[in-house]
Amino acid sequence: MIMQDQSKRLSEPLNWGSREKSVVGALLACAVVAVLVLGVYGLTSGSPARADCIDVTFAGTLGASKIHACGGHAKTICASSAGYKGLEELLRPACREAGFAYGRR
Repeated sequence: MIMQDQSKRLSEPLNWGSREKSVVGALLACAVVAVLVLGVYGLTSGSPARADCIDVTFAGTLGASKIHACGGHAKTICASSAGYKGLEELLRPACREAGFAYGRR
């Protein structure tokens, strides 16, 4: 099948009518609204940080290790300093920030 005037059609820019322009505008408006909604959701969702939590990351055998505890469990960890040898310099400030005494039962 021979395409007549194909090179002419390919060399000319597209002629967008008002219908095409309005469809593209509506799609762009939907995309902007979706990004705004996701941004607001991301900023407002999630639980607030608790004040009675400790969060310590330290070098372990196979890489970084983490201690995360809240409430009574955090108080127990802070009180039992003997079980966490070598982590005193990391646990002491975390316990102080959470409001727990370090190394006292």
